[in-house]
Amino acid sequence: MQPNPLLKKLGFSDKDRVAIIHADDVGMCQASIQAFAELDAFGLVTCGAVMVPCPWFPKAAEYAREHPQTDLGLHVTLTSEWQCYRWGPVSTRDPRSGLLDAEGFFPRRSEEVQKQASPRSVQREIWAQLERARQFGIRLTHIDTHMGSVVHPRFLQAYVDLARKNHLPAMILRMDEPALLSMGLNPVTAKLGARLIQQLEASGFPMADAIFQMPLDQPENRLDIAKAAFAALKPGITHFVIHPAVDTPELRAITPDWRGRVADYLTFQREELRDYIRQIGVQVIGYRTIQALM
Repeated sequence: MQPNPLLKKLGFSDKDRVAIIHADDVGMCQASIQAFAELDAFGLVTCGAVMVPCPWFPKAAEYAREHPQTDLGLHVTLTSEWQCYRWGPVSTRDPRSGLLDAEGFFPRRSEEVQKQASPRSVQREIWAQLERARQFGIRLTHIDTHMGSVVHPRFLQAYVDLARKNHLPAMILRMDEPALLSMGLNPVTAKLGARLIQQLEASGFPMADAIFQMPLDQPENRLDIAKAAFAALKPGITHFVIHPAVDTPELRAITPDWRGRVADYLTFQREELRDYIRQIGVQVIGYRTIQALM
C-alpha cells in the first residue's frame, strides 16, 4: 500500500515510525483505573479507552472529569469474557437482540456476538455506550473495540458511522484485500472490506497502519519485550496496546492474566523505556492529536 496520508497531515515523513501507546480496558476494574491514572501522569502512555458497561466505569468517568485533558476514548464493548466477573449491555435486556448469553450477560467470545447479534441491536448498543460516556462527562477523543468484536462485516458500518457522525477517529487498520484474506476472511468479505477501507481513506478518514499488543501471557522480561516491539515497528502509525493494572486482590480474582497486566503497569512507567523509545527515533502521539485533524 501507499504511505499513510495521515503521516503528512501530522507533520511526519513517510519513513517515520509513529506509535499511539494505548491503555485498553480502563474501568474494567478498580486496578485498571489506578494504573491508568499513574501512567497518564508519567506521560509515556498517551491515551486509553473506557469500558462503559463495566461496574467500575463511574470511577473511570470521575477521573476523566477531574482531568479533562486526558486522552480517553470509548472501548466499544460487546463481550464479557471472565468467569465470574461479568457485565452486560446498557441498551437492552431483550434476549432477541443477540447481545445476551444464557446468564444474561454479554457473550464471552467475539465469535458468539458476531454470529448471533443483530446489526441493529449492535448499532443501538454502541450508540448507547457513547451517550452514557458523554452523560458522565467524558470528552471522548476516539473509539476502538474490545476484543475486536465490532470489526466484522455485519457491524463495521455502524462503527464507522458512530465515528464519523461524532468526529472521532476510530481504530481501523489500513488493510488491502490480501491482508484481509490472510486474517481468514472469505474472498467476498475481504473484497468488501478492502473497498470500504479505500473509501474511508479517500474521504480523509484517519486510520492506523498496524496494531501491536503486548502479550499478556509473558509477564517476565517485560522491558525487553517492550523494547523489542518498539524496535521492530515499521514506518507508519501503529496502535500499540497495553493492559495496565495495579496488583490487587480483585484483579487476581478476575483474570488469570493479571501478571501480564501488572507487568504493563510497571514497565510503562520506567524512564529506561521512555529513553529507549526516544533514542531509536519512534515518535509517540495520542488520539487527541489525530482528532484535531477532523
